[in-house]
Amino acid sequence: MPSDTPEKVTPLRPRRPCPECGKPSAREFYPFCSKRCKDIDLNRWLSGTYVIPGRPDDEEDEPPVQ
Repeated sequence: MPSDTPEKVTPLRPRRPCPECGKPSAREFYPFCSKRCKDIDLNRWLSGTYVIPGRPDDEEDEPPVQ
C-alpha cells in the first residue's frame, strides 16, 4: 500500500459524551470518560438508586380474571 494515501479507520464505538459529566468518552472506560465517572454509576446501581420496575407483588399471586 502506498504510504501517501490516508486510510480511513472507523472506530469500533463512536465517541459519545460521558453520561455522568458530559466530557468525551474514553476507550478504557467506555461510555464514561474516567474511572471516577464509571465508579459513580456503579455505586448508583449497587445502592438501588437505579431501579428497573417490575410487576407489583400483589399481582403475581392473583389468578387471572375470566
